[in-house]
Amino acid sequence: MRSLMMAGLAGSVSGMAVIAAPACAQADAGRDYDLPSEDLGAALRMLASQSGQQLVVATELVAGLRAPALKGHYSFEAAVAELLRGTGLGTVRVGGVLVVQRLAGADASDLPDVLVTGTRIRGRGPVGSELVTIDRRAIEQSGLATTQQIAQSIPQNFGGGMNEATASGGTLGQTTGLNTNRGSSVNLRGLGPSSTLVLLNGERPPLGGFAGAFADLSMIPASAIERIEIVADGASAIYGSDAVAGVVNIVPRLDFTGLEVAGRVGTADGDSQEYQASAIVGHRWTGGRAVIAYEFYDRDRLRAADRAFATDDLRPFGGVDHRTAYANPGTIYAGGKSFAIPQGQNGVGLTAAELTPGTVNLGDSWTGADILPEQRRHSVFAAVSQDLSSTLRFFANGLMTIRTFDQALRPNFDARRTVPVTNPFYVDPIGTHQPVGVQYAFQRDLGNETQRGISSAFGGTAGIEARFEPWTIELRGTYGRDYERATLANRVNSARLAAALADPNPATAYNLFGDGPSTNPATIAKIRGFSDDAFVNKMWSTTLRADGPLFALPAGAVRLAIGGEYREERYRDLGGTTDTATLTPVPSAPTPLRGPRRVSAGYAELLVPVFGGSATLPGLRRLDLSAAVRVEHYSDFGSTTNPKFGAAWEPVAGLTLRGSYGRSFRAPSYQDLRQDPALQLIFSYTIPDPQAPSGQSNIIVLRGNDPNLRPERATTWTLGGDFKPLFLPGAHASLTWFNIDYRDRIASPSAQLFNFLANRDIYAGITEANPSAARVAELYASPIFSNFLNIPVTAPFAAVVDARLQNLSVVKQSGLDIDLGYGFALGRGRADLGAAGTYIFHIRQALTPSAPVSDVVGILGNPVDFKARGHLSWQSDTLGGALFVNYVDGYTNKTNATPQHVASWTTFDLQLSYRFTASIGALKGVKVALNATNLFDRDPPYAAYFVGIYTAGYDPENASPLGRVLSLQVTKSW
Repeated sequence: MRSLMMAGLAGSVSGMAVIAAPACAQADAGRDYDLPSEDLGAALRMLASQSGQQLVVATELVAGLRAPALKGHYSFEAAVAELLRGTGLGTVRVGGVLVVQRLAGADASDLPDVLVTGTRIRGRGPVGSELVTIDRRAIEQSGLATTQQIAQSIPQNFGGGMNEATASGGTLGQTTGLNTNRGSSVNLRGLGPSSTLVLLNGERPPLGGFAGAFADLSMIPASAIERIEIVADGASAIYGSDAVAGVVNIVPRLDFTGLEVAGRVGTADGDSQEYQASAIVGHRWTGGRAVIAYEFYDRDRLRAADRAFATDDLRPFGGVDHRTAYANPGTIYAGGKSFAIPQGQNGVGLTAAELTPGTVNLGDSWTGADILPEQRRHSVFAAVSQDLSSTLRFFANGLMTIRTFDQALRPNFDARRTVPVTNPFYVDPIGTHQPVGVQYAFQRDLGNETQRGISSAFGGTAGIEARFEPWTIELRGTYGRDYERATLANRVNSARLAAALADPNPATAYNLFGDGPSTNPATIAKIRGFSDDAFVNKMWSTTLRADGPLFALPAGAVRLAIGGEYREERYRDLGGTTDTATLTPVPSAPTPLRGPRRVSAGYAELLVPVFGGSATLPGLRRLDLSAAVRVEHYSDFGSTTNPKFGAAWEPVAGLTLRGSYGRSFRAPSYQDLRQDPALQLIFSYTIPDPQAPSGQSNIIVLRGNDPNLRPERATTWTLGGDFKPLFLPGAHASLTWFNIDYRDRIASPSAQLFNFLANRDIYAGITEANPSAARVAELYASPIFSNFLNIPVTAPFAAVVDARLQNLSVVKQSGLDIDLGYGFALGRGRADLGAAGTYIFHIRQALTPSAPVSDVVGILGNPVDFKARGHLSWQSDTLGGALFVNYVDGYTNKTNATPQHVASWTTFDLQLSYRFTASIGALKGVKVALNATNLFDRDPPYAAYFVGIYTAGYDPENASPLGRVLSLQVTKSW
């Protein structure tokens, strides 16, 4: 006997029983609906609940099907018809009940025209892999303003990598410096942004960052998004060699009809304001539709002065003072000794007796700096679809965004300045009448070094879809271009400074000996330098694909998707101007990058329903098998073949067990392959050493790219289950065990700088112990050598460590994804509660095949072991409320000599909303929402984040520095 699902019942049963047919028709005159794209069964339940009508549907009829978003004024039957459009299902009224049934002539292979992330077969979800969906309703309830905030809120994402908080320093990853224009990425499983494939409506957008380092989510307007679909599983067999950790597909509001405008104003407790305005209009006509959306976003800078944890001096938190020896007033160095310059004087007539020998003035690099930049963005999205005939459809969509940013930086180019005896303010602390060195901070003279720039991106797709029932063939082309330009201002021009220091005229000479600024403003202006650069990333591709049924089995149609793709990528540095080391500005040479990369690919995906429909056995209610394979050829790395297999088994109604297995591949990026001197760095440093009597030793570190990089390869598998109990409609539970075996992973071991000597066995493969004096002298003499701590070449060194970007032999990650939820009618509305989380068992990595394995999960610079987000919401026709709880587990910070435990972090988000029900007037279609993220204003947990020349009291990869953000949003729909 078929199991039936009562989709909903509202109002009194006796009242419905006595309503006559004319009255019933009057009662169903229509109402406004705003339903997200979601599981078809859930959509029908919500529709029935809101309408007060009865609807009966067999569970198996809608199993695995997805409903489109529904927004507008509909009668109940028209709304149901819209949800069922293209499914092969229809309705018949039996008395007062609407019953869903299969249309005459339709069979089990009839599916809606929806392509879901993780598969190329229309109307089906990915077999064996879990699909995470953030729909329009969830986006609006979250209270989050930007696409990157929404995508990064899922537990599977790790904040390490490219985002605006780490772009100017503060991350252990080497590639964050490529984020020159303060964009934001998504980083599934913490395997790196380049291992997560981001799609916009199923197509690759133009990549952002230098040399196309990542997909910049900050360029995509949140108001134009219908849903975000995430498959946190290897998907190279479907999409190509970037989808190692998974795929994030951002689906725009292509089917929107009507007009919607919205305005938002927010504040981070008065320290950083944000403003957002958007409008979207859509129209549908016979055989076609069009939509266009615009969004403006502006957020003020967040200053370090407004956050106590943005400091080099961690003593108030129980840490160490890491302030640098660059301050104002500065410090004189002569004869191997330091002499602190006194405060409260202007450097005129200063004598050696007034100096403090053996003392260094310390400065905080965060003084005057911003934690987050000012950001401003304009975005326009447009899409059109038009039937050309009964079998042909033209479609096109495009997104154009212009974003600007401005950020005051911590100093990046501090250096000891030589003051000759001709300087009229010269002080000779040791009486040798020789030039002296002065370490001086120029922020008070020039202002902070400031980086500002513009990013402009365009991506568009156009194509023809041909329907030769039951097959669909599609030809499409995509073009994308990302242009970025940035200027680093308020830099010291060392050539003009040297001339000003040698100038004997006190009216025009530069004075480094006062509690500054103590120099003629015209002279200060003269030494002000800058540098700028620009680059462009271009990509175009074409795809020919087809999908449809091959033949029918008792359980349904065997379906096939096949296709071929060609893609070309070009990344070009346009060069710029440098005004930092010469008396006049000079052109800067473009960074040499390899020529265009050409990728050709072919793929096939097969879906075989073994059991289901009328073909069932006890314990085999449904069984689907899928197999996919993709062959790719890279013009610079040869060919690769990546298969994937999936299975979904439903032994009883409501329980599905699934699994997947696949192989993935990622070629080194353009940045990975660079070998020019600008990327290389050699530096000396002092780190903890348990074998040294003093507890620390000097090392020399090599940074840059290994010239012998190989492509990355990974094997992934998942096992999981989905439980939707029939006895508790609206409840679901999903559990996925994932395993990733990542071989030859391209990564930098620099994140473990302070562990190189503490764990010699782990890093033996990249360590040259006890280098000779000749070897040390050779490295010191290199033109790319930097001596941050002024360690003399004659000092003893324990090791030379090769911390360059290289193929780490193996990374093995395993863990669990958990998703629980329950939705039910409550009062005059609907309540939903649930939680999603990721628990990582281990991330085991070894730098060489013979090296011991190190588990880095829960170590700063890597994902934490447990991360979760829970929610509780209630929504009626008018009132709505949603409460979210976010949890990041505690972890260990090893960037200091003594490992530090970083506490867990729990924050709450809240939204309260009201939708006016006026049928006429200015308030018709108006919704007001009050949002609060980090409701109780919890500071990030203290983390003594110290790496190289960067120090902070929090971890920007696992916590937001904004604190509580309150916002008010008003939306009006027509």
